[in-house]
Amino acid sequence: MTQHTGVRRAVPDDVVELVRLRASLFETLGGDFFDPSPRDGRWRGAFTEVLGERLTADDTRVLVVDGDEGLAACGIGTVDQWFPGPHSRNGRIGHVIGVVTDPAYRRRGHSRAIMRDLLDWFRERDVVRVDLYASPAGEPLYRELGFSDHPDPALCWRP
Repeated sequence: MTQHTGVRRAVPDDVVELVRLRASLFETLGGDFFDPSPRDGRWRGAFTEVLGERLTADDTRVLVVDGDEGLAACGIGTVDQWFPGPHSRNGRIGHVIGVVTDPAYRRRGHSRAIMRDLLDWFRERDVVRVDLYASPAGEPLYRELGFSDHPDPALCWRP
């Protein structure tokens, strides 16, 4: 995989900053989906634990860009093995999770560079589709990179 300038794989020392950036994402999204409020810090411990377990897993890629102090940006990609079908010859589905740029580092191409590296990584893993949820601010970038409206209606169930 060719990495774009400034993009690198995350290491365990980045976990605190990855949690900070993920929290900043939730603070800007709002809406009913994030109720109860993400300000309830219990999710942070769970995120830290899962991130520590998945940081070097073959089906996960966590990419970061360094800032002057801490991380400027991050993004996570995962690959799931679903059952193959006519619309999914091998059942390998990619997911992009939590592409976030610290406000002080926005408009410098960091998210674009992370996404290009993630898309290269997905190609190397022969995924047949990559899904993501886009914020209104991020949607133009994703569409420019070739993402389109999902063909399936999105529903979710929260027990």
